[in-house]
Amino acid sequence: MNKSAFNNYMKAICIATGMLMVFSSCSYKPYQTLFEPNGNITSNQPNKFGNAGIYKIKPEDVLQVRNLQNLKFILEDAGASAPVTGGGSNATGQAYPVEQDGTVALPVIGHVPVAGLSRLEAAKAIEDIYRQKLIKDPIIEVKIVNLKVSVFGEVRAPGNYALLKDKTTLIDVLGQAGGITDKGNEKKVKIIRGGTDNPQETEVNLSELASLTNPALILQNDDIVYVGQNKRAVRNDKIQNISTIVQPTLLLLNTALLLFTLK
Repeated sequence: MNKSAFNNYMKAICIATGMLMVFSSCSYKPYQTLFEPNGNITSNQPNKFGNAGIYKIKPEDVLQVRNLQNLKFILEDAGASAPVTGGGSNATGQAYPVEQDGTVALPVIGHVPVAGLSRLEAAKAIEDIYRQKLIKDPIIEVKIVNLKVSVFGEVRAPGNYALLKDKTTLIDVLGQAGGITDKGNEKKVKIIRGGTDNPQETEVNLSELASLTNPALILQNDDIVYVGQNKRAVRNDKIQNISTIVQPTLLLLNTALLLFTLK
């Protein structure tokens, strides 16, 4: 190999190496990981997350109120807002906000104190007042339509899902989200609770039957559910990332070799 040919070969290698660095920096796609714990997040054992209990109505909650004996009675009264729908669930009815004084304004009967009551307790209180003032044998149904959980990661339909019934479980919400995908890790489903002020994290292993007794499965308002990737999916992503680097590498080296042989 003469000096000129060697210089051309080294020049081609340098060009190929530079282009390889550009390609590799642009083509690498790390797998997505969310909600990794740090110093600001408390990580709990699954059995230490505590019982969620029954939610108590608060000011600024939004109630859907229906008379199951006569749906038109409350639904078509003037002064109520438009029908409410919660993510992942159909909720037909009218929305009535709970005011700062803890009351909700309902057609005909006016303001009813509901703050501090459970959903069923509020339904009973409203039912009693309607029975006394207007309706014979009413059956009142109350739903708190602003309560929700957020579902991310390896589920078929991530998004926000309404907690329209008491003691909605993780299984319920994952079912509404279409279930865990083939890439999902059912052994480490994260539940994050406490909001931005005091976030706490726990993991649930859904591959074990005993997990069904875990109190963390009862979800609370503003919980975050995250299903990460399983080891196989992570490994496949890494292999794909390597292939995106190896293929242009071989192409560039072949180009460099071709340039050298032509010289």
